[in-house]
Amino acid sequence: MESADFDIYPLLAQGMAPDLHWCLEEVQMGELAATLVAMANTAGGTLFLGINPQSGKIRGVQDVPSALDRVFRACLFVEPTLVIPVPKTHRVAQVEVVEIIVPQGLPHIYSLEGRYYWREGRQSNPIPPRHLRQLLVEKGLVLFESRTPPDITDQDLDAQQIEAYAEAYYAAVKVPQGDTRSTFEDLLLQRGCLQKVNGELRPTNAALLLFGRSPQRWLPAAHILAARFTGHSFGDRFIKQEINGSLPSQLQQVEKFLRANLQSVVRMIGLQHQGALEYPFEAVRELVVNAIAHRDYNIQGDGIHLNLFSDRLEVTSPGGLPGPVTIDNIMEARFSRNPVIVQVLADLGYVERLGYGLDRVVSLMRENSLSPPRFEEVAGAFRVTLYNTPAEEFALPDMSRYQLLDINPRQISALNYLGTRRRITNREFQELCPDVHPETLRRDLADLVSRGVLLKIGDKKSTYYILK
Repeated sequence: MESADFDIYPLLAQGMAPDLHWCLEEVQMGELAATLVAMANTAGGTLFLGINPQSGKIRGVQDVPSALDRVFRACLFVEPTLVIPVPKTHRVAQVEVVEIIVPQGLPHIYSLEGRYYWREGRQSNPIPPRHLRQLLVEKGLVLFESRTPPDITDQDLDAQQIEAYAEAYYAAVKVPQGDTRSTFEDLLLQRGCLQKVNGELRPTNAALLLFGRSPQRWLPAAHILAARFTGHSFGDRFIKQEINGSLPSQLQQVEKFLRANLQSVVRMIGLQHQGALEYPFEAVRELVVNAIAHRDYNIQGDGIHLNLFSDRLEVTSPGGLPGPVTIDNIMEARFSRNPVIVQVLADLGYVERLGYGLDRVVSLMRENSLSPPRFEEVAGAFRVTLYNTPAEEFALPDMSRYQLLDINPRQISALNYLGTRRRITNREFQELCPDVHPETLRRDLADLVSRGVLLKIGDKKSTYYILK
């Protein structure tokens, strides 16, 4: 990983050699928890369990469910509870190796038995008081999702939704039915949806939002207002729906609203005209997931707005951009305002934990030759706008003239690539067809040049091709 430790503990000082990993049996729970804390307070990181750190010999993890339980118990030692993605297992040399990822951009300052650690080079060291104060100012002390409302009990949570989540979680970690599994209570505790208050387990706001029977009873603004207007602006003629329920339920309802209200169009995609929605469905879905996962739930005066106009679509969520994220660095910065909500939605398959989907939205708009999204902060809210008209810079040439040519599938993929980009290089063509010999691909491009379809520009390593 470029921006985070690819850490091999306990030989922390020996760099990033991939054969220096953790042997699970030799690791103390406190050491594991301290290293996870240090990573969480810095730039995240990755640990592997199952390889002897002294010899580099792969031992493997003999009991994967027990190893995962040990990892999550280490996370429970952390204050507040460290919520991480489900560890992955890899088959290496006929044995199982466990990969643990601590995400980048977590909002808390984490501690272990009252001590705060961070990463300095390859070491996990105590955070100096001056830097600790600075981090506390930057990240804040208590997140809304981690609070435990005094009048909420486990009876206000929907057992069926929790059971469905548990099945999705155990499917992701590949623990079959009947094998060693935590209770629902333990799982929610591991995921930060329950907290111990005066010796009693209490649901957090995150649990209420994710699994509540009726979250809007306590959080009336935790909803989505979806509307389709006939013109370019708000008017008297519209279709409107207020979407309530738990967050996963809201996402399901939004998908139904979009399928019913996104209009069909005919657009030139690749070599031919194709029927498509006015906006890529997955792009809109990503924006709604992003809004639900990252909105500021402290703001109770308004909900998320999904507005469809004749020329554009807007998704507006309460709260400005969190932490160090700005409009200028929004495609690269990573900071999660609601890490528990993000992780549970990731467990359910709605969101990629280490990436927030906006880059995918940009790519989908480009692939459909539509204008790039517009990101803006407006009156204490964050808004993304999609336009359903092609921008000149992304306008596709008429590719239909090439449909009757006797060209192979590789050449069709090159022309499709040129449909959304101005040029293609040999290297880019190789990335499109990774299993094909470079010389074959060179001949494919040369054939298109000889037919008058492409122009070859430059020579040697600087060669690229454009549509003639």
